[in-house]
Amino acid sequence: MKYYLIVGEASGDLHASHLMMSLKKEDKEADFRFFGGDLMERVGGTQVKHYKELAYMGFGPVLLHLRTIFRNMAMCKQDIVSWHPDVVILVDYPGFNLNIAKYLKQNTSIPVYYYISPKIWAWKEYRIKNIKRDIDHLFSILPFEVPFFEEKHQYPIHYVGNPTADEVRKFKSDYCETFGQFIQRNRLDDKPIIALLAGSRKQEIKGNLPEMIQVAEGFGDYQMVLAGAPSIDDDYYAQFIKGTRVKMVHNDTYALLSHATVALVTSGTATLETALFNVPQVVCYATPLPRIYRFGFNHILKVKYISLVNLIADKEVVKELFADRFKVDLIREELNGLFPGSAAREEMLAGYEEVHRRLGNAVAPDNAARIIYELLLNNVSST
Repeated sequence: MKYYLIVGEASGDLHASHLMMSLKKEDKEADFRFFGGDLMERVGGTQVKHYKELAYMGFGPVLLHLRTIFRNMAMCKQDIVSWHPDVVILVDYPGFNLNIAKYLKQNTSIPVYYYISPKIWAWKEYRIKNIKRDIDHLFSILPFEVPFFEEKHQYPIHYVGNPTADEVRKFKSDYCETFGQFIQRNRLDDKPIIALLAGSRKQEIKGNLPEMIQVAEGFGDYQMVLAGAPSIDDDYYAQFIKGTRVKMVHNDTYALLSHATVALVTSGTATLETALFNVPQVVCYATPLPRIYRFGFNHILKVKYISLVNLIADKEVVKELFADRFKVDLIREELNGLFPGSAAREEMLAGYEEVHRRLGNAVAPDNAARIIYELLLNNVSST
């Protein structure tokens, strides 16, 4: 069958590439065409446009590139119609992808599936109307999305498992390096580790890392080890870690978490990864205009938490010190309570067990590929 996939950023490229590999196992005749990235290209098929030509983040950049965005949308629509795939699979990136879905529903009979559903439970909940109207099947990787869509909005979805949980399980099954081997390979001390996960974007690193270092510096019996993001040059990190005790590992976050005692983590997937490695953490995230951000969080966003750990558990498993609570003394106090032997540490580890349970053990891309292929076969046989 012919599969047309659309992603708009690096994480989508990763998830889509895994889905494509799983589809190839289900469908030996799978033919791919896509707006995607390097990882998808390695799997095979025809890349129409790289996601880097689509990814404009923030109001300003989007406004400046409106003409390019509309041109890419028009090109994508025409290319899909011309190729006429058996299905279009959208991956996250809702601003672009929901527009494509609307066009296809109005002008073609091509089914549209959405893998990694838009996070409308956080904001822009009104998009549920577009999803109900234009998306034939929605595939979720977060278990709390099931009651949101099915109970609140009466829209059935497929929870297929969580890719991050898949990746951590696979890493753990293959990884056998001892602490001694890890510190020797990375030229670290033999002290226990406080891991610093300061984000993957320069703005995040600039806002979070200095305070993270200031907090961790107070625990002299531990060494601070920073997880370097793949897209950030060493020179950028140097301005923050020069003259400190911080050491850095590159593209080795999972190994670092395997040996860390505690961690300071920005929000995002890193909080879930840290939990899956059973490393107690403090979630800390700097924001501009912190009081205004806190007001928006309390009165505009539709969620109680910012970390995936707490959202999945539906309770406060990890402390979230962001916006007006992003303060060195508060972060230090929370971190101090998470070292071995503390009651707070044991309570957090017990909360992590609930996160593990709710995520389940399904291999997300394999599960999604099986369902997608079965749906398409049933669709073909019924026509």
